[in-house]
Amino acid sequence: MPTEAPNLFLTIEIERQGDESVVQCRGTLVSGACSYLHKEVYPLIADSKRIVIDLSGVDWVDSMGLGALVRLHVVAKKNGCRFQLVNVSSRVKNLLELTNLLGVFGEIGEKGAS
Repeated sequence: MPTEAPNLFLTIEIERQGDESVVQCRGTLVSGACSYLHKEVYPLIADSKRIVIDLSGVDWVDSMGLGALVRLHVVAKKNGCRFQLVNVSSRVKNLLELTNLLGVFGEIGEKGAS
């Protein structure tokens, strides 16, 4: 049975707080990290009313990373789960603005903001 290679781009720590999940991301959210992000976050949607993606440790997001965030957002919304990005660096926020995705995610907040 093949083993999954460790992710070299992104590390994820998940903290559950009742019906809220906080996903702390560190590294870069690029093509090679998207399936890892999806594998870790997708199962949380069924058990959470709110998923907070903390991007304070993320240096860069590419087009595939943006797509992964949008896909998770859409699935969460369809399941009645609020999907929020927090602690977004100015570089990533500028990318969201350039691609007109800032409005998709709503207000970009600080960790713990409701």
